[in-house]
Parts: sequence; structure tokens; C-alpha cells
Amino acid sequence: MENIIIKARPIGIIHTPFEQAEGTPIQPVKGKGAKGWVEVDNAYVEGLKDLDGFERIWLLFWCHRASKYKLQVKPYMDTQVRGLFATRAPSRPNAIGMSCVKLISVDGNRLEIEDVDMLDGTPLLDIKPYAAKFDHFPVTRCGWIDAADHQGQTKADNRFFQEENK
Repeated sequence: MENIIIKARPIGIIHTPFEQAEGTPIQPVKGKGAKGWVEVDNAYVEGLKDLDGFERIWLLFWCHRASKYKLQVKPYMDTQVRGLFATRAPSRPNAIGMSCVKLISVDGNRLEIEDVDMLDGTPLLDIKPYAAKFDHFPVTRCGWIDAADHQGQTKADNRFFQEENK
């Protein structure tokens, strides 16, 4: 592979009620109704024009408190070890997270959101509108997730996070 340098700068900060990994919803669907807000840096406010017409948005963020990654992990909703790239574990070679959250309102540089599943203070890398015409793909298989017991764990523990500040 070529030696490519990638630079990314946060465009804002995500604020949520979740201070520690333990107890944080493991996906937006498990965080239904959990409220948060995004503070977009003033340099990017102009880019928020027309965003308020969307019900949901994708937030791409940096999992800044995730621990060093391992290529095989035991995901939250399973008891077996799986390949990292077949999971949504936050500890990754590039600790990029993504969540499709509900957009409640846009007011200046502040986005009110719901269905959050990230930690308070998470650096925001990008925002993209969710468009069902493009983002919804009917599928017939979802790998190991099809057989996993989804009813069990809905909240995170500390398995993928650096020593938590307590």
C-alpha cells in the first residue's frame, strides 16, 4: 500500500448524557429517545443550511476513548469471538464511529438530536443526511448477527474502552 497521509479535524463536539462507556446504548436503536446535542464549530455553520429538512442524519465521529484495537473481539451482542471488521466494536485501526441519529432541530451551530449512542465530548468528524432512497437496502443476511441473542445486552460495558475516569 502507498504511504498515504490522512488528516482529519473535528468539525464539532457531540454532547450526550453518557459520561462512561458502561451503560451507554450499543447502537442508536438501543438508545431510542436518549437526547443529546451537537455543537458545530462556527467555521462550518454555513454548511448546515437545509439540514433541518431531514429527519435523520449520519454522524461520523472519532471514538476518542476507545482502547487499542484487536483483530478478534467478543462483540457486545454475542458470546463468541468474531473478526473485528464483522463487528461494530469502537476499538478499530481508525477509530471512526458512525450513528444514524434523529435530528430534532437546527439552531445556529447547535443540532438537537435523539437516539444517541456515543460518549459525551465525542469529536464530530462529519455530518451526512440520511436518505431512505439511498441508505436503505433490503437484505437477506446479516452474518452472525442473525443468530445472536439481540434481546440480551443493550448497553455497553467497558470492554472496548481505555481506563475509565471515575
